[in-house]
Amino acid sequence: MMNSPQAAQTTAETPFVSLAGGLSEESKLELLEYWRSITKRKLAIFSLGLFVAIVAAAIVYSLQPVYSSTVTVLIEQSKNKVLSFDEVYGGISQDKEHYQTQVEIIKSREVGMRVVKLLRLWEYPEFDPRKDSDSWVNTLFQSIGIRSAPPKWNDESLANAAFYRFSKNISVEPVRLSQLVKVSFESRDKTLAASVANTIANAYIDLDREARFKMTQQANEWLQDRTKMLRDKLAMSEQALQSFRDKQGIVSLSGSVQTIIGQQIGDVAQRLAEAKSRRAEAESAFNQVKSIKDGDYTTVPAVIRNPAVADAKRQESTAALKVAELQQRYGSEHPKMVQAMSELKAARENLNRQMQAVVSSLTHEYETARSTEKALDNALNAARGTIQNVNRQEFELGVLDREVQSNKQLYDMFMSRAKETNVGNDLQSSVARIVDPAVVANNPVKPKKQQIIVIAMILGLFAGVMISLLLDKLDNTINGTEDAERRLSQPVLSALPELSDEEAKNAITAFIDSPDSQLAESIRTARTGVLLSDIDLTHRVLLITSSMPGEGKTTVSTNLAMAHAQTRKTLLIDLDMRRPQIGKRLGMPLSAKGISSLVSGASALGECIYTMPGSTLSVMPAGDLPPNPLELLLSQKFKETLAWLRDQYEVIIIDSPPVELVSDALVIAPMVNRVVFVVRAMKTPYPLARKGILRVQRSGGRMLGVVLNHLDFKKSQRYYGSYSGYGIDDYESYGYGSKKSEA
Repeated sequence: MMNSPQAAQTTAETPFVSLAGGLSEESKLELLEYWRSITKRKLAIFSLGLFVAIVAAAIVYSLQPVYSSTVTVLIEQSKNKVLSFDEVYGGISQDKEHYQTQVEIIKSREVGMRVVKLLRLWEYPEFDPRKDSDSWVNTLFQSIGIRSAPPKWNDESLANAAFYRFSKNISVEPVRLSQLVKVSFESRDKTLAASVANTIANAYIDLDREARFKMTQQANEWLQDRTKMLRDKLAMSEQALQSFRDKQGIVSLSGSVQTIIGQQIGDVAQRLAEAKSRRAEAESAFNQVKSIKDGDYTTVPAVIRNPAVADAKRQESTAALKVAELQQRYGSEHPKMVQAMSELKAARENLNRQMQAVVSSLTHEYETARSTEKALDNALNAARGTIQNVNRQEFELGVLDREVQSNKQLYDMFMSRAKETNVGNDLQSSVARIVDPAVVANNPVKPKKQQIIVIAMILGLFAGVMISLLLDKLDNTINGTEDAERRLSQPVLSALPELSDEEAKNAITAFIDSPDSQLAESIRTARTGVLLSDIDLTHRVLLITSSMPGEGKTTVSTNLAMAHAQTRKTLLIDLDMRRPQIGKRLGMPLSAKGISSLVSGASALGECIYTMPGSTLSVMPAGDLPPNPLELLLSQKFKETLAWLRDQYEVIIIDSPPVELVSDALVIAPMVNRVVFVVRAMKTPYPLARKGILRVQRSGGRMLGVVLNHLDFKKSQRYYGSYSGYGIDDYESYGYGSKKSEA
């Protein structure tokens, strides 16, 4: 007893592994897919590249050639300046900025306009703006109001209009690590190109000379004005100095006055010090005398040291000694005694007089010393005031003198600079000179024909490659066995070849009619795949379906059934009860009984089965078409009939409707062992086929694999390098012959 459909549904399935070894779709579509995309359309890609190159060549050779001439100019730092303008105008740059500035000057509008006017470029067709204004396009735009009427041309307006085109053709390029500048000009007239290049260089040099001459004139005028101002300022400062000398009565302050006054101050200071010393001594003696109250000045050293007082003191002592000696001999009334007493009295009176005189002298000396000290002190202060006044005068005089000297130096410097100015020599030393004049070019620089043609061809090839890759990206059909396995994630049982119209008429019996054909061999390959799956099963029920009609499922079903009939008892059932094809294409009568009659019980098995001529294959057509085929397929009677037929035959192949139109195949799928999905190569969109396979799997059907039908082997081998059978040469070498295929 065979396994029930439920048991078949629950059987564990081994997930299909793509031939790509488990690589992701992104990885597979990298280099190999790109290369295949390019090689399969290599002729078209090369043709596109060649066509683009031919078009580019036609355009390039129709263009008018453009010639270029170059003049080399040496730009130098000015060695002999008009005057030392470094100090006046801040100097000339000595670094690369100076050369970049000169380059910009060469490209300036002033130089360009001078060249345009010198050569009257508007008289050349290439630069004549009147040519465009007279064109029919411009006239049309003027008539509809898009453009205004052309201006009234004169030399100035023509020069301005020509300068715009002139500026686009000039090129100024400094030579790295040098003082050279290359000035190039492009024109369709090679003679004009050389003439314009040389004129640009000469115009730049002339303009530089004019600018330098103008600067020289301005500098001379500035020098004259500045010199006059400095001369007047110097005269005013000298006059102010002399006026100050006259006002202060100064003959010279070169140091003599300060020396004299200094010596005077030193003498007075010395005398003052001596006077202070004497006043101190006199004051000491005066204070001692003043402290005596009883008139006895004998204790005052200054009085005692006086010679007159000392002499009077000796006389008084001598007289006293004489009185003392006489007192011992005589009495007080003795004449000698009286005389001695009189001498003693006279000596004492003399002593008092001398001491009084010394006291008076000390007092006078003290007063005199004080007066002298005060007078010397006043004299010293007066001398100090005098020298301070002299110092102030000397400072003011020094300020005025320095101003005179500064003005004189500045005036002398400008006079010296003015004398050094040499306009003639400086004008001979121009900032630039031509070292290599432009010559007439013999070979054009534009267009570079060979380069443009090669680039155009490369771009054409690149565009062809991009288009090929884009077409492959937009192509969602299945183009080979590897493509089918990668996109559908199902093994490919076999690939059937594309047949000619004549071969397609008898394709349903091709396995019997042409056993050596590629189609027959492909069917054998599919049969082998079926037999190798579920190898332990003795009874197999296969469902053959597809996504849409016209993919060849009926042809595959019939030929696969014929192949199995050679070795096993096989039954082919047509369950496409909406558009049955097997009975019709095998030549059975329209009234032939079939599966519908057997399920409904209207006919016996023998009445519903037909034997294929030339084969042992049993065929059961659809029979009478029921009004609702789905109800028939869902009935218990159909399930029982299918189970009974499975016991009677070793292989049952069922041809069912497409899964995208009706759900008949989805109802039958859980009742069979395996489902074979037919896909038409290079026509069926793989998302549609993948969706159909997924629906079958979700309904409980177990996929066996995919049959790729209508595959152009030669094209597939050329495009993709492989397919499910042997190569074309292999078929011929094994004696199968070659069949005509449609591209």
